[in-house]
Amino acid sequence: MSKLPIRVDFDSEVPIFVQVKNQIRLLVDNGALGAGTQLPTVRDLAVELEINANTVSRIYADLEREGYLARKRGVGTFAVDPHEKEIREVPGRAQLMETIRQLRSLGYSPRQILEMAGEILGEVEDGGR
Repeated sequence: MSKLPIRVDFDSEVPIFVQVKNQIRLLVDNGALGAGTQLPTVRDLAVELEINANTVSRIYADLEREGYLARKRGVGTFAVDPHEKEIREVPGRAQLMETIRQLRSLGYSPRQILEMAGEILGEVEDGGR
């Protein structure tokens, strides 16, 4: 089993969880992780990326629920053919959902989140950042 081409930017404002999850999702979507390819164990990937094993476990569980990975107890975690999944997750939806959950946990109301998203979208449309 080879190392995954995943890079973590510890200085980024994007949470490590989101960075790693999106990169694994992309590797499966573009075929770099073909169907049946075994991923590193939770512990191995955590050590390799220098992140918490609980974070990797949560990433694997989320990606399994979304249909990107399949876990076989006592055997390992494997990539799933993205074309075999009938209903494919809309790109970016999971990341947006995670961001909304984080904002809600910080106490933002749905209205505040929508207002903030509208402001940010306006900035992006205007070419700002």
